[in-house]
Amino acid sequence: MPLAEGAAVPSVTFKCRIRDEKIGGDNPFDWKDVKTEDIMKGKRVVVFALPGAFTPTCSGTHLPGYEKHYEAIKACGIDEIYCLSVNDAFVMRQWGLKQGCAEETKDGSNPLNPGNFTKTKLLPDGACLFTRGMGLNCTWSSERGFGERSWRYSAVFNDMKIEKLFIEGGAVVQNSGPDPFEVSDADTMLKYLTENKK
Repeated sequence: MPLAEGAAVPSVTFKCRIRDEKIGGDNPFDWKDVKTEDIMKGKRVVVFALPGAFTPTCSGTHLPGYEKHYEAIKACGIDEIYCLSVNDAFVMRQWGLKQGCAEETKDGSNPLNPGNFTKTKLLPDGACLFTRGMGLNCTWSSERGFGERSWRYSAVFNDMKIEKLFIEGGAVVQNSGPDPFEVSDADTMLKYLTENKK
């Protein structure tokens, strides 16, 4: 069952890849453990989660919408925007590059950088720890063959607590045929934030 608004978000460790030019070569990245607290404690952030990198709705509409409205969303009192998927750091990076997201190569003020992106930060929940903790994990077996992934949702987290949660279809549906996309989009989020500026 998904966590309710007002609940504390899961405290987990995300296995991330950070650019380190001292390594040199074609893949100058090293591993970095980033905790939920590192990116959410004392901050008001937007997180939108999706079933998988490179998939059609996620690539064609979901991520591009948040990239387009990045500055407008931040202007509503949001510190950062994160796109979460149950994919590893390698997949998330390549997806971001394929989507045309601008890589942040120098600024390390966000714990996911340098080596993530300048606007929406792509957050790898490869082991599904955060997603399970949110109660929003879903297993697709005969449908799509994804295995365990995240149900599509968006949320506002304010200092490690759920301020607002938009769950597609209102509930997680295991092995769902349809992939609803009606309330976790950037336009809905921007409308909520405009009406609830802090």
